Amino acid sequence: MLGNIFRLMRPHQWVKNGFLFTGLVFGHGWQEPSLVAAVLFAFVAFCLASSSVYVLNDLFDREQDRNHPTKRLRPIASGAVSLPQAWLLTGGLAAVALWLAWLANPPVAGYVLAYLVLNIAYTLKLKQVVLLDIFCISAGFMLRILAGTDGVDIPPSNWLLFCGMWATLFLGFIKRRAEIIALHGDGSEHRKVLGEYSPALLDKLIGITCTGMILSYSLYAMDPDVRRIHDTDNLIFTVPLVIYACFRYLYLLHQQDSGGDPSHDLLHDRHIVVVGLFWLVLTVALVA
Repeated sequence: MLGNIFRLMRPHQWVKNGFLFTGLVFGHGWQEPSLVAAVLFAFVAFCLASSSVYVLNDLFDREQDRNHPTKRLRPIASGAVSLPQAWLLTGGLAAVALWLAWLANPPVAGYVLAYLVLNIAYTLKLKQVVLLDIFCISAGFMLRILAGTDGVDIPPSNWLLFCGMWATLFLGFIKRRAEIIALHGDGSEHRKVLGEYSPALLDKLIGITCTGMILSYSLYAMDPDVRRIHDTDNLIFTVPLVIYACFRYLYLLHQQDSGGDPSHDLLHDRHIVVVGLFWLVLTVALVA
């Protein structure tokens, strides 16, 4: 039972909450122990809040999940976790998440609450609205970035917020494209909104958002104010790593029928893991 509950929380998805550390890295927040502690509390709070949302989604999607080739094995859809247990779990996780967020800094609790409200609306209605469903997913990531910057009194960079928006839209459209591939074009039977998308439309949107992400990150690296704040002109050398990771992800989508679970791909594809670690080490070395 504990194993099924833990699997229901999807801890492998917690890697997405790494967006919270943006402020610590690019805002030089690691120099203040109190900021580091606040962001760590915020990170744990968002991990529990996101798990609460995953449980809630599985509760409402259990009938559709039973028609999906892999999602039918999820604990609620398969009957391994009962409905009362799942409801208790989602409520308990949300309550603890808000408490930890308040301990981090009261504004962080506001961002966690906004994240929970957004995802309740997404689960009940918005995920069935074409395009708006992806913007809701993107907004969830932007709330993470804001919680790790503005929420703990680190001024957020407009360029990084802009880049984060493009990146999360890119991942969202890839997720929808991968779902259509996995369901062999019969996505509307699993989720109504998938019938509103077509591979051609998603490929165009993926191309646009990928370009926007690369350009915005490149402009950030070359911005005179950014170069002055970090006292380096060399952030531009991290741009090829970002480009390679994007192209590798597109390769996984089109040639390996992957991309439906960004957290899994980011942790299991050796190319992306190596490039991501190299980017992180190089970026931290340059801004430090």
